[in-house]
Amino acid sequence: MTSPAPKKRSSPARTSRPANLPREEPAPEPVALPITLVVGTDTGVGKTWISCALARALREAGQQVVAVKPIETGISDPPRPDEDGALLAAASGQAGPRRALIRLPGDVGPAIAADQAGIEVDYEDLVARLRSLATPETLLIVEGTGGLLSPLTWQDNHLDLAHSLDARVLLVAADRLGTISHTLMALRVLRAEKVSVLGIVLNQVGEADASSGTNATAIQRLAEQTPVVTVPRLDDPMRAAEAVKEVAGWILP
Repeated sequence: MTSPAPKKRSSPARTSRPANLPREEPAPEPVALPITLVVGTDTGVGKTWISCALARALREAGQQVVAVKPIETGISDPPRPDEDGALLAAASGQAGPRRALIRLPGDVGPAIAADQAGIEVDYEDLVARLRSLATPETLLIVEGTGGLLSPLTWQDNHLDLAHSLDARVLLVAADRLGTISHTLMALRVLRAEKVSVLGIVLNQVGEADASSGTNATAIQRLAEQTPVVTVPRLDDPMRAAEAVKEVAGWILP
């Protein structure tokens, strides 16, 4: 006796994608706007003043901006409204952070101040906190502490920070005697490290000397295509924002 043939299992009908229909690709992740690191050739060259003026100028241009200082030294509790971190937050109008990310006593550099306070700065955590502030809609301005090679920790300085943040650098110098050498040395280091330099700002931080007004021309002749501007020291915040409009244009996406 012959066994009945097994029943065929039915399978759902298959449909094929038309050959000319493009395959849907996942939407790309939004990319944060470039980070700008404001560094000085030295301490006391007016980085905070320039950073605040830039934050206001960018706001006036309709750009959302956050300005922050990673580490601030020489401060004490309770917090004061004239701390660099507080001045930056007031200039940008940001909800937070309202102070420097790390605040240390001692009017010395960050690495020394941390030693004196008995704490260890977690550099990787600091970088992560900074990166989290940059978004596709928000420009992040990071103001350094001291000069380009001033140590943030005993292993990391502002040059390392520029690399860690993939940041563009705005170099700030004082428009006074000696600035040509200081500025060109910093510029040479940045170029050797292949860090993008937006430009150089010469800031009038004190009484003019015989070199003031000539330094910008000299540096421009030697800086090989890097833009150089001179900014007067102005007490009025709105006039200061107007004075750095050209520099703000370097930062805008």
